[in-house]
Amino acid sequence: MTDASATPPRAPEPSVAPRLIATDLDGTLLHDDKTVSDRTIAALAAAERAGIEVFFVTGRPARWMGVVSDHVHGHGLAICANGAAVVDLHRGGRIVEVSPLERTIALDVVDALRNAAPGTSFAVERTSGIHYEPQYPPLLLDPAAVVAPAEKLLAEDFVTPLSATGSAGDPAPAFPEQPVIKLLAHHPDLEPDAFLALARTAAGHLASFTRSSPTALLEISGPGVSKAGTLAHCCAERGISPEEVVAFGDMPNDMEMLAWAGTSYAMANAHPEVLAATTGRTASNNDDGVAVVIEQLVRRCDEAASRPR
Repeated sequence: MTDASATPPRAPEPSVAPRLIATDLDGTLLHDDKTVSDRTIAALAAAERAGIEVFFVTGRPARWMGVVSDHVHGHGLAICANGAAVVDLHRGGRIVEVSPLERTIALDVVDALRNAAPGTSFAVERTSGIHYEPQYPPLLLDPAAVVAPAEKLLAEDFVTPLSATGSAGDPAPAFPEQPVIKLLAHHPDLEPDAFLALARTAAGHLASFTRSSPTALLEISGPGVSKAGTLAHCCAERGISPEEVVAFGDMPNDMEMLAWAGTSYAMANAHPEVLAATTGRTASNNDDGVAVVIEQLVRRCDEAASRPR
């Protein structure tokens, strides 16, 4: 456990003034109890006042973004599902852009993993919600979910009970066809990193594989889809270069984003591979490591603005 009273890490000087902060949520911005601390709320607001946009970039689906929706300023956009969806949090979590996992590719991935790792169970995340196999662990049950074999959940004629009604609770009315945004694969016995390596060997040519859970739960997106790719697209639309981005993360699904950003930080509680690949360090999520760095960045912006010209 990290010592909250220890001297906070000093942020390395970005090569240019930062214009955007990209932060993961679970294990990064959020405490382990899934709350946002008062210190972090204040830091996010200070960044926006200083003219630095904040993007939440997460593996979470749109329907799990309520934890931070009250702390979004300015644009109101978030990147969800490891880059597969861009969500407008000012409009109730409406999905405004999708990079889908094609249904036929998802079926090929299911077949490949069933052969490579018998005992694997699957869940299918669509824009309208999650559906899963009977053997899939009850991590967070959804009463609206369809429980069936993955082959049925990925069938061309798959329709959820809510599809015909156009329920007001549907987080993605802009996408009535309910594309697949993520496939999840769980194994009850394999070690998480070993499962990821095995899956990439068996089906990495078909889709993008990553993980963010402490269990052997893989997150599978369309080919080339990642947090980094969607973040780069959103930044390009705003004329923001990688050098003007400061990123924070803790797990393998953050690694591409951390490598892309001009300045990046691994949390003290980060996965060993993230720590090894990232030069910047900050305190743990429970010690408000993101807020620690934002406070330093805002202070530098204020100092630069006050210097005589």
